[in-house]
Amino acid sequence: MASNVYFADLRTSVRNNLFAKIKQLLNKLELSDSVGTNTMTAIKIHFGEEGNTSFIRPVFIRPVVEMVKELGGKPFVTDSNTLYVGSRSDAVTHLQTAARHGFNLTVLDAPVIIADGLRGNSSTTVRIEKKHIETAKIAQEIANAEAMVVMSHFKGHELPGFGGALKNLGMGCACREGKLQQHSNISPKVTRRKCIGCGECQRWCPAGAITITEEKKAVIDPESCIGCGECIVVCPQQAVAIRWNETIPVFQEKMVEYAYAACADKRENVLFLNFVVQVSPACDCYAHNDQPVVPDIGILASRDPVALDQACADLVNEAPGIAGSALGNDIDPGVDKFQLLYPKVDWRIQLRHAEEIGLGSREYDLVRL
Repeated sequence: MASNVYFADLRTSVRNNLFAKIKQLLNKLELSDSVGTNTMTAIKIHFGEEGNTSFIRPVFIRPVVEMVKELGGKPFVTDSNTLYVGSRSDAVTHLQTAARHGFNLTVLDAPVIIADGLRGNSSTTVRIEKKHIETAKIAQEIANAEAMVVMSHFKGHELPGFGGALKNLGMGCACREGKLQQHSNISPKVTRRKCIGCGECQRWCPAGAITITEEKKAVIDPESCIGCGECIVVCPQQAVAIRWNETIPVFQEKMVEYAYAACADKRENVLFLNFVVQVSPACDCYAHNDQPVVPDIGILASRDPVALDQACADLVNEAPGIAGSALGNDIDPGVDKFQLLYPKVDWRIQLRHAEEIGLGSREYDLVRL
């Protein structure tokens, strides 16, 4: 059965700006059915790595906060700590980064809470008994929330092909142990002939698993490697790789099983908004963001994360590519943009598996506001 996906384009007027459109989308999703008096409501967001500017603007969260409060709910804005070294690996630096990016009480009118605690080990166990994951480790305050609005920046991603609602749920709602569980089958290797010994991978490795030899070559210790994949992306020579055909399908399936776990106890009270704007080729977890690959498209919303991500992927692929971006030049509408960005990644795996485990439907009806 097809799910409704609501679409708001970016055309505005004095009476109908983007803040009004966000509220219209939430009304279409019948937020009032999920939020009432004293409902603890998590607004799941990605605060962006320091140096990145493609994350959702904090001012766009304010109308969500306002609507939750109007219904009597208690909203809080949240994310979990990262697995890798960076400006969001513990709650102290994470909160500092969020504040520098404008996520603060003055702008949001809601508190910012790091969902998995000081060091990423505050969690609860959720039993789901799926193909890869029997018990998932979900960030404690995500589990404690009674309702959730998941706001995701839709963009490319080197492991699942793209990152949307499913990735924000699956990886973003897991504690550190849960993130490790999802990454456990990723075993990167260094191609010596390509490596120049610059040390960039070593600087980003959270496990201290990489050393630079006297011959100026990086070496990854498989016993110490936690499979986070940071080295794959930060290498300027593309000298780090994995067995894509074996690794990526399992990773994507684990990710969506974690997405299932993240909302298992409140499935009827989770709403999703995807911002298909500034569609960068890679994740907001990096300390930079490249030029968008397609023109800005709009904001989409649904109660079905599978249908929502499918609709967003279709709209991106239907759009013309931006010349000079990571896609190259003369990219016509209809070309698979994610396949061009990551030729060895089949992004459809995450959607197929999510549908198989009952997280949603890939069939959708696009309803334009």
